[in-house]
Amino acid sequence: MLEVPLNYAQPNGTKIKIKVNRLPATAPKDKQQGPILLNPGGPGDSGLWMPGYISGKIPHDVASTYDWIGFDPRGTNASDPHVTCDPHYFDGERPDYQVSQGTSKAWLEKSAKYAADCAANWSWFLPHMTTADNARDMDSIRRALGVQKINFYGGSWGTSLGSTYGQLFPSHVRRMVLDSIVGPTIDWYDHNILQDKEHQRRFDAFAAWTAKADSIYHLGTDAAAVEKKYHQVEAVLRTKPVDAAPAPGKIGPAEFEDTFYGGGYNFLRWPQMATVLSAYLTKNDTRPLNIAYNRYAAPGADDSTFPAYNAVQCTENNWPRDWEFWKRDQAKVNAIAPFYTYNNMWYNAACMFWPYQGDQAGRLKITGKGLPPVLLFQATEDAATPYPGAVAMHKALPGSKLVVQNGGSFHEILFHGNACLDDTFTAYLRDGTLPTGKGFIAKTCAPEPDPTPVYVAPSPSAMKVGPALRATDPQAIHGTL
Repeated sequence: MLEVPLNYAQPNGTKIKIKVNRLPATAPKDKQQGPILLNPGGPGDSGLWMPGYISGKIPHDVASTYDWIGFDPRGTNASDPHVTCDPHYFDGERPDYQVSQGTSKAWLEKSAKYAADCAANWSWFLPHMTTADNARDMDSIRRALGVQKINFYGGSWGTSLGSTYGQLFPSHVRRMVLDSIVGPTIDWYDHNILQDKEHQRRFDAFAAWTAKADSIYHLGTDAAAVEKKYHQVEAVLRTKPVDAAPAPGKIGPAEFEDTFYGGGYNFLRWPQMATVLSAYLTKNDTRPLNIAYNRYAAPGADDSTFPAYNAVQCTENNWPRDWEFWKRDQAKVNAIAPFYTYNNMWYNAACMFWPYQGDQAGRLKITGKGLPPVLLFQATEDAATPYPGAVAMHKALPGSKLVVQNGGSFHEILFHGNACLDDTFTAYLRDGTLPTGKGFIAKTCAPEPDPTPVYVAPSPSAMKVGPALRATDPQAIHGTL
């Protein structure tokens, strides 16, 4: 546990503690390259799983030269204090996301109460959970380790954290890798609209993939037919929700949507998603839905990251406060991207009521001044951090090198076994080698093939999967960003 100031402007004031872990370098001293700090995104997701996981994904002769450092962002998980506002906020069955179902009032009241509950107990902490605050915590970790420079790998919101650290402390950066990139200037409200449009594209791709496998899933031979079947299941769940056990509550339409949008993060889930629809509609079997919900979407045991998510996003931009504006604006987005728009809107609705909006301290202008070359990785079909963010970050960081997976759709594209991507990362960590392409894109890598269609039959072991998996499965914990 590392003690740091709550407010870095008052370094002798209230202190909090950051949970840190380390997998030490084992190479000879003269071969060691210092610490590499790791962040998976969120905002607010734990990084404590990352040292063992990522170091195990690259050759030992490189991994052994680094001290691998994981940490829990301030106010989250095992850091102290752990901010919690309503540990049952995500329990099912939640109000329907679709405004056509007349649930807007319920969601507005629920979102306002969540913001009020946070402020009631944590008003002293919430204004100090921005990206910049977390970046300063990273520099406190650097000082505690007794080194002049650190290395960094960050994915998703971790790219915002890393670039912010580089802006604040450029002389302390040795090497930096940003994977699946948040644009350096876009505000969070507009970023969510980009997500809505990209998630629609990924859902359309899933439907087209499923339609090609009609002999397995029996959901129709064109994408429109599959999407119609998806909405058919959602409609039935409005009146006949499914038991969510071992997760609390029921699986209604909101929980159903949450089970499916993860396919935009990881297309390897598509066989299980298609099985959920097929089993429900052709066999009246709800077990695959229950398993998929518990594996990918069920709430955890506490409010580990959602307060941090809100405290970062709501505080760093001037969000619209008027529900009438949201209703009109989001309806326009929903008209072209109905799969995810209202789901995403209600996930972020607490920002309408968050008491600390408008403080711009957390969104620094990123110039890259004084930084060494930064290595950027981005898939063109990433739904959570859309491709324009990588283009903007590359432009903002002179000397950076952009590696693009053309047609790729993983969110956080390293460590899935793609040698073109992983070997580029390894070469950079080994000795600073960067891709040599002279164009705007320094290197292009091919995407992974689509998964093989298969009916994922429920098994006794699968039925035992519960929310705890989300804390240990790297493919299930990246959160919204």
